[in-house]
Amino acid sequence: MAVRVGVLGATGAVGQRLIQLLEPHPEFEIAALTASESSAGKTYREAAKWRVDSPIPDDIADMTVTATDPDDVDDDVDLLFSSLPSSVGAAVEPAFCEEGYVVSSNSSNSRMAEDVPLVIPEVNADHLDLLEVQRDERGWDGALIKNPNCSTITFVPTLAALAEFGLERVHVATLQAVSGAGYDGVSSMEIIDNAVPYIGSEEDKLETESRKLLGEFDGASLTHDSVEVAASCNRIPTIDGHLENVWVEAADELTADDAKAAMREYPSLDLRSSPDQFIYVFDEPDRPQPRMDRTLGDGMAIAAGGHRASTFGLQYNCLAHNTIRGAAGASVLNGELLLENGYL
Repeated sequence: MAVRVGVLGATGAVGQRLIQLLEPHPEFEIAALTASESSAGKTYREAAKWRVDSPIPDDIADMTVTATDPDDVDDDVDLLFSSLPSSVGAAVEPAFCEEGYVVSSNSSNSRMAEDVPLVIPEVNADHLDLLEVQRDERGWDGALIKNPNCSTITFVPTLAALAEFGLERVHVATLQAVSGAGYDGVSSMEIIDNAVPYIGSEEDKLETESRKLLGEFDGASLTHDSVEVAASCNRIPTIDGHLENVWVEAADELTADDAKAAMREYPSLDLRSSPDQFIYVFDEPDRPQPRMDRTLGDGMAIAAGGHRASTFGLQYNCLAHNTIRGAAGASVLNGELLLENGYL
């Protein structure tokens, strides 16, 4: 029997992508859709300005949207996927957890909390057991798990593949698609014929989330990795797909061929949404490119290329689809991990 799930913030950009991914999912059944008070009581077709590149599923279009409140969501819903604005999620997500709901969240609030697992399943699935600490400390029957920022999730898997060489310092410059800011986030007058060399709080997310993801969990507490990470974030006029330039300094010798081999061999998982090949590696110096490579592995793969020696050690480029692997798909994958490990 499929797990009954809900989507918090179902009318937004990531909420719509979540519905697109969840509606055909054999393990999950959408049973609840929530949004703001202004949308509550409307059908989903009435409440959502649908922008995803496939039609609204008929059964979803006729569902009634409820307020984002535990009292308005049936208690037989086992898992909630959250795409709420962080200012809303900070208060609402714990309220759902207190009422016994398990929440897999894309929102940025609480990602760095000591008892909240921040997870990329192929990188640090063992951090999931931090939920036991969370439940003990907070007295929750429910639980809260986070996936990282869409730009963090692009380069951290490549770093995980290189961890055996002793990572010491990493510099990353992002070229981020406009969809990462939401449908109303960047005006056409701001981004057409332009690049914006600042995205508020984004650098800090890359620099801190990466060290948490690469850290070690000993069953009681999480120790962040010691690698030094410095980031510069830029918005560019591509629709989807975050491209990133990465420079890595390692304790051991790390050649371009070593890096390509390590990334190609880095394993995927046997979860439904995991791609067969987790990191695609290009030998061409001008790949990956957003328009050509963002949908590899149904949008769930990481692409890397342009590996070469530099004065700062190894340099390469990487790419991920920011609203699939970097947002909705990451939350769904964490939901599958929760199910596989008996948390649902």
